[in-house]
Parts: sequence; C-alpha cells; structure tokens
Amino acid sequence: MIRCLEILSLLLEWGYVVVFFLILCTFLPLRKNWPMRILAFALSDPLAAVIIYSNDLANLLGALLGFIAYIVVFYHGKWIEKLTAVLIFYPALIAMNYLMMDTGSRLFFWITNASAQSEGWTGERYLLSTGIYMVFLLLRLLFWLAAWKFLRTYLQQITSNLTIRMWLVVDILMMAPFVAVFTIIYFMPGNPVIVFPICAASIFSSFGCIYLASYICNSIQTAYYAEELEQRQAYYQERMKEEERVRSIYHDMKNHLLVLQAQAKNSGEVCASVKKLQDQMQEYENYYHTGNEFLDIIIRDKARIAQEKQIDFVTEIAFDEGNFIESLDISTIFGNALDNAMEASEKLPKAERLVSIRANRIRDMLVILVENNAAPAAAVSGRTSKKDAFWHGFGLPNMEQAVERYGGQCSIKAENGKFLLKIVIPVPQSA
Repeated sequence: MIRCLEILSLLLEWGYVVVFFLILCTFLPLRKNWPMRILAFALSDPLAAVIIYSNDLANLLGALLGFIAYIVVFYHGKWIEKLTAVLIFYPALIAMNYLMMDTGSRLFFWITNASAQSEGWTGERYLLSTGIYMVFLLLRLLFWLAAWKFLRTYLQQITSNLTIRMWLVVDILMMAPFVAVFTIIYFMPGNPVIVFPICAASIFSSFGCIYLASYICNSIQTAYYAEELEQRQAYYQERMKEEERVRSIYHDMKNHLLVLQAQAKNSGEVCASVKKLQDQMQEYENYYHTGNEFLDIIIRDKARIAQEKQIDFVTEIAFDEGNFIESLDISTIFGNALDNAMEASEKLPKAERLVSIRANRIRDMLVILVENNAAPAAAVSGRTSKKDAFWHGFGLPNMEQAVERYGGQCSIKAENGKFLLKIVIPVPQSA
C-alpha cells in the first residue's frame, strides 16, 4: 500500500512539474537547441518541486539562485523579461510549496498527536504520512492546472511590445510580494495566521501581474488598430481628393495642348509647360498597388519619407498572397524593416542612399527582401538609436516575433556596405 502511494506521489509530482514547465515556456520561449530543451525539462523537477521549510534560508536562497540560473541558461528573451519571470514565478513557487508542506505537516501532527521529536515511527504513521503527502501533492497539481487554464490566455497575449519601462512597472509591483514571501517564511515561521495569508497574497499578486502585463499589451495593440483605422480613412479621403484633382487636370488637358501648339515656335516655353504638367501628375503616380490595401498605405508613407530624406526608394511588391497576415503584423514587419533601412541609409552621402523592397510568392513561401546601403561599420542590431526609446525600440525582436507567429523566419546579412533582410513565411493551404 505504501509503495502504491509513493508511486502515485511521484506521478503527481511530475505532473506538477510538467504544468509549471509549460507555464514558464509560455511566458518565455525555450532555446531552440533540442538537447537544451530536454535538459531544461529534466532540471525543472528539482527546481519546481523544491521543499521549503520554516526558517529554511538555505533552500530559500538555493531555490532563488537556481531559478535565476535556470531562466538565464535555458530561455530566450531580454534581460528585463527574464528578471520579470523570476519576480513573478519565484514567489508563487515558493509560497505554494511552503503552504502545501507546512499545512500537510501540521495536519499529520494534529491527527497523530505526535511531535517532531517523536522516535520510532510505526507502519501506520508512515502510511498516514505518505497518504497526506500524496493528497497535498494532488491539491498542488490541481491548483497549478487551474492556474494554467486561467493564465494561458494572458501569457499568450504578452509580447515583446512592452518596453523596458513598461516591464519595470510590473517588476516594481512584484518586489513587494517577492520580498514579503522570502522574509515572512524565514523570520515568522511559527505563526501561520500571518504567514499563510501573505503566501496566498503573493501567489495571487503574481497572477495579477501577469494579467497586468497582458492588459498593457492589449492596450498597445488597441492603439495600433485605432491608428490603422485612422490611416485607412485618411488614405481614402486623400485618394478621393487626388482623383478629383486629376480629373480636373484631364478636363483641362485639351486647352493646355492648344496653348502648347500656339507656343510651338518657342521651344523654351513649351518645355516649361510640359514640365509643369509632369509635376502636376507626379504625386498622383506615386500611389502603390501591392495587392494589400493596408500595405499600400505603409509603402506610400515610407516612400514619402524616403523622398523627404533624399533616399532612392525602389519597390517590387506583389502581396496578393499575403492577405492571411493580420494588418497589425504587416505594419510591424514592413514598418520596422523600412524604418531601420532608412535610418541606416540616411547617414550616407545623398548619392549613396538607397532602400529597395521586394515581396512575392515563390512556390509555397512568401519572400520579403529589404536591402539598403549603410556605412560599412554600422552594426546589425534590433535596438533603436532614437533618443525616445520608450515609444521606439521595438525593432527587430518585434519583427521576428510577428514573422514567427506565422511559422516564418528572419535572417540578416551585412557585407560590402549593404544590409539585406530576408523574411520567409510559409503560405498556408487555406490561403
């Protein structure tokens, strides 16, 4: 009987380890190396199932240092994201393990009227101890399963759109439960009336911060969508005005031609009149037709900026097959790619400024190529060089995340004063 309970306890412990591992992997992506992934899962058992006793400084510090090393070694992400993972999950992990262990221990000694110094445990006491331990392992597993079901949606909504300052808001809020759960277990172990509520509050504070980070991300996305709608509306309004202007030009074209015929003897005046007509038509011809209405807006806007910065802007885009990509992700991919390309190119002499973008479907892949001239010593980085890094700085990490959302990949090649960004996205069969 005891052997069966021990096996069940082992299965329950590993079930809990799996759930906790999945929660961490949803918050931070694992490294892509498969041996590292297998090792990460194997090492998650001693980390997640660490036993915490009252006044147990060694395990408290050991679990903290081990958790930090585990996150740094096995997970991708910015340092601020890894710090947030430690501040959020460490208090919840420690508090729940302590509550289960301490409550189970108190229940056992209450039922048996034994003391911690009692000697010579009988088979019945050992069976009762194993049974209580298994029950609390089951309760812990059920708790984390419920937490996983509740948090999964919010964890998936958290993206790298958050800047360092935004992550710091979450981290500052998490400092209170982090410090509280650490000190309360060590300094006030004998008073469950105080320790238990603080441990419970630390757990729910961790979950609340996950919700907060998700809420901030949703707010950013909502702002992007609102800006997208405004851009669409402004685009079509401007397009209608341009159509009216061009129709007016065409209406007067016959009269202009008559004037030109009358001025044929003076070639200088003829050339000036022709140049004037060309200038009037040039802005209308700058509209781009990529096959995606929202991408038309982005390319037209970036072309206008390139013209202001005296950057040659070359486009060859057929994006009819890319309509399965959400408009917000289109903005993230093309907007960041072209912003980075122009930012690098404008630092060159005017004669060397060039940005080209090509996009088309090649077999089952949507291929996007962005190439630009840049200074030979320029570094390939996803960080912004702008002073206001609070609203900027999304850059390459955001672009990569948007591409990976559709199973695609990004690669950057820099040589001979040129940068080439290549994005490959598989086209789904339904598209």
